[in-house]
Amino acid sequence: MKQITVSAPAKINLTLDVLGKRADGYHDIESVMHQINLCDLVSVTRIPEGIEVYSNRDGLPGGKNNLAYRAAEAMVSGLGIKTGFRIFLEKNIPLGAGLAGGSTNAAAVIKAIDRLLGINLNLNDMLEIGQQAGSDVPFCLFGDTAIARGRGELLTRVNRRIKLHLVLVNPGFQVSTARVYNLIDQETITDRPDTLRMAEALTNGDFTGVVSSLKNVMEKVTFKLHPEVAGIKDILVQAGAAGALMSGSGPTVFGLFSDAEAARRAFQVIKGFHPHTICCSSYTENGG
Repeated sequence: MKQITVSAPAKINLTLDVLGKRADGYHDIESVMHQINLCDLVSVTRIPEGIEVYSNRDGLPGGKNNLAYRAAEAMVSGLGIKTGFRIFLEKNIPLGAGLAGGSTNAAAVIKAIDRLLGINLNLNDMLEIGQQAGSDVPFCLFGDTAIARGRGELLTRVNRRIKLHLVLVNPGFQVSTARVYNLIDQETITDRPDTLRMAEALTNGDFTGVVSSLKNVMEKVTFKLHPEVAGIKDILVQAGAAGALMSGSGPTVFGLFSDAEAARRAFQVIKGFHPHTICCSSYTENGG
């Protein structure tokens, strides 16, 4: 086999708490992360040597600034691989959107190289390699729904029994995650998410509980920088969302809807004045 293509689903944060800055400069977080069926396609081809990254999207960083490159580099150095790889990223996930687009590409590269070379790494080995590429990469390898702690690498499975129907709205600009993290250190946060309550609602298939547990402490910072992101939350609720939340450090906001038809109706309304609007649902490997 010389080439393989892997689906790379985006993630949203159903809860996100920032607990403080660590000695290594990163932040400790606690978050319920959830994969959705907005996906990039990552194709990896064997070449004699080197790592090359291409994309259908302008503005994507190349070389070591790209997490997909870093993931391939970690696989090569960590496993002593004696071949090279050409990586093509077919991007559907907006860049710098709080949806782990770069991280999910990195996770897909690790999976693709593993399958391409027949290495058969176990999940723990993949997670260790993924952590070298980026903080959200381990979750993107882990998949579906999980509580993420530490930098995002400490993962606990959430056995969700509910399919979520969503509309995502991206305002069309990027937000610097590093800047939001730096600014949140200056904030006093008193209203924090209840991570375990969210996990319990997902496990019990309790849609009302999921909606009432939505909370992201980073909204406090990003809304100050970009008030229009707060406005998008209002638009989603006015269009029928039972609840809405910014994902990650933003600027993408998602609304949760009671069923697929309600989400489609809202999508039709909102896309007229927000071109970067996407209708989607929970991701499952088999497409269910």
